[in-house]
Amino acid sequence: MSAKIPVTIVTGFLGSGKTTLLRHILQNANGRRIAVIVNEFGELGIDGEILRGCGIGCDEDGQEAAGQLYELSNGCLCCTVQEEFYPVMRELIERRGELDHILIETSGLALPKPLVQAFNWPEIKNACTVDAVVTLVDVPATAAGLFAANPQAVDEQRRADPNLDHESPLHELFEDQLLAADLVVLSKTDLVDAAAVERVIALVREELPAQVKVLASDRGCLDLDLILGLSHASEESIHLRESHHDHADDEEHEHDHDQFDSVVVKLPLVDRERLLACLQALVEQHRIFRIKGFVALVDKPMRLVVHGVGQRFDSYFDRRWQTGETPSTHLVLIGQELDAELLTRALQTAVIEA
Repeated sequence: MSAKIPVTIVTGFLGSGKTTLLRHILQNANGRRIAVIVNEFGELGIDGEILRGCGIGCDEDGQEAAGQLYELSNGCLCCTVQEEFYPVMRELIERRGELDHILIETSGLALPKPLVQAFNWPEIKNACTVDAVVTLVDVPATAAGLFAANPQAVDEQRRADPNLDHESPLHELFEDQLLAADLVVLSKTDLVDAAAVERVIALVREELPAQVKVLASDRGCLDLDLILGLSHASEESIHLRESHHDHADDEEHEHDHDQFDSVVVKLPLVDRERLLACLQALVEQHRIFRIKGFVALVDKPMRLVVHGVGQRFDSYFDRRWQTGETPSTHLVLIGQELDAELLTRALQTAVIEA
């Protein structure tokens, strides 16, 4: 029998840099055949599109090959493993001869332990092993005592889930993500000074066994030998890692995703500065937790990717618009009590009139 397929699970709060790390891994795969499972929250698969831009799951003509990129679209991964995760993994297992590695990005609200435990299911255990759980820590947010760049979004999960209704829910979620980690990656270290990084390292170290390494990264840039091929077989020891949610009643473990709104806004060519200013204003005026999408600029042949978490925005060009592709702007706004018509009308002020 062939060796088990190693699986790396990447977890962390919303905006901690999970997709950035996955992009780095895929862009530097160096011949590794990697399948990706993306847990996407929102009507438009923005994260999947970003990862698709790395060339994974595409043939020479740039067409996506069926079954190589999976977007789980109906909730956090820990709640959907029985409905979606199992058939996805079964299909990958059937193609195990074509794969060297599997990457799984959990949602920003998911707890990693139930997912790791799923790898003890007989059919999966015989074919796959959890190479490592990589937990991303947002250094600026953690240094500020917030733990997540957008604590409101995580707090909505706490209020939706009675199991998380305790005095310090965010800190306990943070601890549970660290508890499952085989490797901790500190993200956005370029946004703070060395003293802040040291404070976060000390805080994280308090929650970790001595053997778990802590690595600092800038925009997810790390040597892949430090991330892949760690051979931890985490599914064999995860039951020994006691979390705050081990004794929760399974019948009560339901996340009410109806409390989140996902608004998709589609626009033609826009002015970059007007758009970013408008997005900044909307975040200040409305309960918007996250913004992400693609932007078509009037004077650029490249597609602009935009990420926003809280008051912080990041943007970069990922590729040229393809032949036959009409440049257009697609944005997803995730939050609570969002007025789609109002938000769309506001963003239309950034459109360049023909």
